[in-house]
Amino acid sequence: MSRSPRREFLKHAGLLGAGAALTSSARVAAEQPRTAIDEYDPANVKLARRVPGSLSDDDMRFLQQLGLRWVRVDLTREQANLGFLKGLQERFARYDISIYSAVHPVQASVKIGLGLDGRDAEIAEYQQFLQALGRLKIPVAGYAFHPGNTYSTGRIEHRGYSVRLFDLDVFRRKFEKQMFDREYTAEEMWDNYEYFMRRVLPVAEDSEVRLALHPDDPPVEMMNGVAKLFTHYEGYRRADEIANHSPYWGVLLCVGTWSEGGNKMGKDVFEMIRHFGSKEKLFAIHFRNVSGTLPRFYETFPDDGYQDMPRVMRTLREVGFNGSAIGDHIPQMINDTGLQQAGAAYCVAYMRALLRQANRDVG
Repeated sequence: MSRSPRREFLKHAGLLGAGAALTSSARVAAEQPRTAIDEYDPANVKLARRVPGSLSDDDMRFLQQLGLRWVRVDLTREQANLGFLKGLQERFARYDISIYSAVHPVQASVKIGLGLDGRDAEIAEYQQFLQALGRLKIPVAGYAFHPGNTYSTGRIEHRGYSVRLFDLDVFRRKFEKQMFDREYTAEEMWDNYEYFMRRVLPVAEDSEVRLALHPDDPPVEMMNGVAKLFTHYEGYRRADEIANHSPYWGVLLCVGTWSEGGNKMGKDVFEMIRHFGSKEKLFAIHFRNVSGTLPRFYETFPDDGYQDMPRVMRTLREVGFNGSAIGDHIPQMINDTGLQQAGAAYCVAYMRALLRQANRDVG
């Protein structure tokens, strides 16, 4: 009787025979069916979770139980230093989890965004943060650039869960105000963005840390007297030119934000994935869905909005995207607090199913 190919492989690998035995965990791993590309292959999409820097060990164990290997960490200014990050990285490592990206709060600074006194000190703080990421081999720093923003005009219940609502008409009538002493034009904001980028991008390059730019959420061109820049493809094109097409400048594509803008974005979600994915400038994905487009939308679970999320995942695999994908802005479920464990588990399970099918389809 001929031996099975698997048994022959194990024998030649030294895992069968005198004195050689598989542990129970190794035996289970060896017997698992494989998709076209393994979920944890470095070339694959990295399913991740957005977390604060103040996680407990139980929080980390919960992430481990979900099968997550990567996180994006939102830090306070007191946490955004080498010592804290190193300790946090070591704690995560005990659960076989790596920090894929981190966010420093000064990335949304009013002083930096509006070019006010004190911005140089905050930029220096951000430079030190990038150097710390580089020393710890944390590959991505996420950032946004929209001071004066209003994210929501309320919350509603949809399908029994609680979510953010944004209504542009309600915003204009009830929420909008001159937030600062004067209006800031688009060209002023571009000058401020370029000032910031000229100072942090060289440090990012030296530290081998990629800067991932989040779009403006919601994608409205002017809010509270401040122009917003990243409400359409043209803003990203111009930012890429300011960065001199550096491989360390790229896109954090929030699928939800981009879907909010509909046909006003210059390129749709799939065109953005293909365009920046082909240039290896797609660094991270916020994998979330919304009910529809401006002027009014509310957030949903990824399987419950208008955007075609299975196609999003398949397109990511088609372009060879290997950054993180996060189920961001998770809706609030009943009795779900802290890390929103029920909602997070829902999103991760759905994303994992889509990824496994995309792996089979794309190969």
